[in-house]
Amino acid sequence: MSDKGAFDTNVVTLTRFVLEEGRKAQGTGELTTLLNSICTAVKAISCAVRKAGIANLYGIAGNINVTGDQVKKLDVLSNDLVINMIKSSFTSCVLVSEEDEKAIIVEPDKQGKYIVCFDPLDGSSNIDCLVSIGSIFAIYKKTTDGAPSENDALQPGRKMVAAGYALYGSATMMVLSTGQGVNCFMLDPSIGEFILTDKDVRIKKKGKIYSLNEGYAQHFNPDVTEYLQKKKYPTGR
Repeated sequence: MSDKGAFDTNVVTLTRFVLEEGRKAQGTGELTTLLNSICTAVKAISCAVRKAGIANLYGIAGNINVTGDQVKKLDVLSNDLVINMIKSSFTSCVLVSEEDEKAIIVEPDKQGKYIVCFDPLDGSSNIDCLVSIGSIFAIYKKTTDGAPSENDALQPGRKMVAAGYALYGSATMMVLSTGQGVNCFMLDPSIGEFILTDKDVRIKKKGKIYSLNEGYAQHFNPDVTEYLQKKKYPTGR
């Protein structure tokens, strides 16, 4: 916003950013459409998260997902939102969700060339205690001939064409990479758009903090365990 209260026309929205990146890559526009559909789903989930208590969306929905977690009501809604938005964009052929046991093969008349793997609401066990939760997604391009199948999603990470996550906390943030760096966008509720706030984000070469889930420490590689021990109990000081 300027000093006069007028909207800054020079701000870069996520929609504008994706369009510009697509133009630079001289693509067909299909990936741009897919990313915009995911962005719309994230906005809807953000809205649902903020009024979950009022709308009675807390609690267990009565199912267990493929990783053994109890499915929350908000998980079910988020999953439906992501699936429906992506399907309606006519850009994908296979959807892989943490909430569904099997891959979803998109109807032939709605198929595109991309495979989307996602967790619609990661950290669902934090919903009831108001801790930050988020959405995660990765996009691959179908590389095989013939009808799409779940095998099309079994590609190495280096084959991703785009990936990102959304974080629903004190504000809603979208972090996105299309292979040309990582950029962060913050949702501005007043205009309903994600605004570019941090461009080309990088991890510092050296930091003072490490973060990981030590609940799985028994499964760590011995080298990782040794490294962590040295960081916790440094010698020679």
